Amino acid sequence: MNTINVGGVEQFSLVDFPGKVAASVFMQGCPWRCPFCHNADLQTVGKDTHFIWGKFVEFLKTRKGLLDAVVFSGGEPLLQDTLPAAIKEVKELGFIIGLHTGGYRPSMFKQVLPLVDWVGFDIKAPFEVERYRQAIGGADHLAHVLESLDMLLASGVDFECRTTCDPRILEVKDILTIGESLHKKGVKNYYLQKYRPIPSDTTTTDADCEKFFDSPDLIKWLRENFANFDIRK
Repeated sequence: MNTINVGGVEQFSLVDFPGKVAASVFMQGCPWRCPFCHNADLQTVGKDTHFIWGKFVEFLKTRKGLLDAVVFSGGEPLLQDTLPAAIKEVKELGFIIGLHTGGYRPSMFKQVLPLVDWVGFDIKAPFEVERYRQAIGGADHLAHVLESLDMLLASGVDFECRTTCDPRILEVKDILTIGESLHKKGVKNYYLQKYRPIPSDTTTTDADCEKFFDSPDLIKWLRENFANFDIRK
């Protein structure tokens, strides 16, 4: 397999693939610059991390029966052309496959979707060009996101959508707008994630972050309209 650029690995995770014990591969590269990103060190491809893919594969061979899954996260995994080959190699070892993505690259998503067992799909903002541009740092990729989401819905692959509630770019009403859009599309699993201020954010308070979860009308609507809804803090 050609080189895969990885920023790091979590050898044991209970949170990256719901209900599964997983190892998580954090792939380098992301075209977006989301203001709430805690993995900014993964945005550029090529930084030497001394990671050797072959050694990771050998590690996985020793974890058969101990780990259920391998999750490809990032960064944005869809950025790298070697992703399908990496997934196939891991899948051949008997692990189920998870993928974390924002849906940036539909052409690559189409290649890997038949290979994965579960997808965590990040929804950054209401489906409006300028709002999404703001949430991902200036790029106009909303059409890519929507194409990927529709592809995921049609695939039958198990998935969840989730939104990080950054109060600097989102309001409570925006979460309702997102929820309404996802519900109309047929999404069943939706989760809100609490924003934890990045190191450079010295002004956002915990009360600012909690306001999304302190709205009983919003939470009631979300619980009534999604088969699975929860808050992750």
